[in-house]
Amino acid sequence: MTPSASDFYQRVNARHAAPLWEVLAGLVTPEPRPVCEPALWRYTEMRELLVEAGGFISARDAERRVLVLENPKMSGMSRATDSLYAGLQLVLPGEIAPSHRHTASALRFVIESDAGYTVVDGEKVAMSRGDFVITPSWSWHDHGNPGTSPVIWLDVLDMHLVNLLACSFAERDEREMQSQTHRASVSGQLPIFRYPYSQTRETLTGLAGNGPHPCHGIKMPYSNPVTGAHAMNTIGTFIQLLPAGFHGQPYRATDSTLYCVVEGNGETRVGDQTFRWGPSDIFVAPSWFPVSHNVESEAVLFSASDRPVQQALGLWREQT
Repeated sequence: MTPSASDFYQRVNARHAAPLWEVLAGLVTPEPRPVCEPALWRYTEMRELLVEAGGFISARDAERRVLVLENPKMSGMSRATDSLYAGLQLVLPGEIAPSHRHTASALRFVIESDAGYTVVDGEKVAMSRGDFVITPSWSWHDHGNPGTSPVIWLDVLDMHLVNLLACSFAERDEREMQSQTHRASVSGQLPIFRYPYSQTRETLTGLAGNGPHPCHGIKMPYSNPVTGAHAMNTIGTFIQLLPAGFHGQPYRATDSTLYCVVEGNGETRVGDQTFRWGPSDIFVAPSWFPVSHNVESEAVLFSASDRPVQQALGLWREQT
């Protein structure tokens, strides 16, 4: 760099500006460059740590007893992918996670629950293994466990999208528990907060007769039954059945995706890495990384991504 150019850059910098030609290649990239990387969290290991945490901090003291799933490339940023937060939450027998609300929308994918529940704006919603439960933006919610065994679920929130737009708000409720004014809507009446796994599994089994997609097996999105759109405005949620002996062809899309194993064992190749997984393990496939699933016996995967936002902006792209 010549002395005159160096002097020019210093004067530009002093005026809080920068030359585009120095940074253009990193701003307008020929393909996606996600910060997050492929990652796997083994549930048996995470569960042991969660239960240990339950021995020294209560759900009330923590407000939410959660172990955040941090992508290895984004340590300290509370991100599983570039745009989504994820964590594992524990509610022990007899505990209540007190009522609060926030701008960020949340989903709960239930991993363990005999008697757990959440209350969303006064409506009590039962939680059973494999259920997909929604906490819409700015809705009061508290959680409880009147049973005798731990309740654990996967949390996924759009808080990083909300924070990117600088529009986060949050409030704590003066009440620890909300008054329960309704029975849970689990039979198709709206609003729907819970998609029971028993019904979801039955639908997947019925669709299996049509034969598997070469990349996805039998895959369907959770949808709003009134509009037909995604069940959540900002987070796309999907469930897929991988039939016995399925060896999927590579597929990639621009939405970085978080997977949670519901049933079975298998392996998924993400880019040049291969993850062997079992029940309740969680893994990430970053944007535009080729993904292929392989199983010997039948398996089911739940997944979540920011696809609705990308589609609404006309940005989403896929390649098989």
